Amino acid sequence: MTPSDADHDPGLERIAVDRPVEHVARITLNRPEKRNAIDGRTRIELFDALHVHDDDPDVRVTVIRGAGPCFSSGYDLGSSLWGDKPSWSADGDGKWSRHVSDGWFGMWDLAKPVIAQVHGYALAGGTELMAACDLAYAASDAQIGYPVTRVLSPPDMQFHPYFVGIRHAMELLLTGDSITGDEAARMGLVNRAYPAAALEAAVLDIAARVARVPSDLQQINKRSVHRAMDIMGVRAAIRAGSDLQALAGHQASVREQMRRALDAVKGAQKSDRVEG
Repeated sequence: MTPSDADHDPGLERIAVDRPVEHVARITLNRPEKRNAIDGRTRIELFDALHVHDDDPDVRVTVIRGAGPCFSSGYDLGSSLWGDKPSWSADGDGKWSRHVSDGWFGMWDLAKPVIAQVHGYALAGGTELMAACDLAYAASDAQIGYPVTRVLSPPDMQFHPYFVGIRHAMELLLTGDSITGDEAARMGLVNRAYPAAALEAAVLDIAARVARVPSDLQQINKRSVHRAMDIMGVRAAIRAGSDLQALAGHQASVREQMRRALDAVKGAQKSDRVEG
């Protein structure tokens, strides 16, 4: 998964871009040492690259994958997530959830299809990036889940009922368990699963097939599905979910969890100062 053939643009810090097949662009999340954790700079570079591809007549579809052992471990909680923002967001409770969901909606609104190539694990924000793609293919042994629901809140982007149905969505959110790529394919969370060694070739084959359709027609095909999703209420539900996600932060168990986490950080900092 090392993007050895990627375009190492010196202006890119978090992603690498290459053109593996005619009319197919590929974005590699390129922070393997951070398990491709998503910070503000990653989102800026990702969205900028997708916008370039949408305007490039030689690109008809984009693949997103991860370098190293996984697709993405989720949001980079060790970074200043608000330090770099790809867009403005109204302040107040639910600001973070609204902000990131708006970014993922922006991927749905692109003219050209985007494909997720998921290996290793895709957790929390990594599953949101996967859901923002129009197609998703996973390694059979991939681990996909949103463990944050066990301790902090429901997802920032609550797409689950629309992708896998009420029963599966309820189980995923109430347990916080991860599922394999094979299980995700059976639920409809991804399109198909492949043995890990065969995943990249399979995704490029599918991307090449998608790229055979001219972009002026393909954007209408893509929008026909997303418009139907809109009519079914997916965006309204996700926006309402931002309010519920904010409400979770006011619950007693969550406040206690955050207090313990803060105490642990302060204890570690104090220990570092003593040892220093």
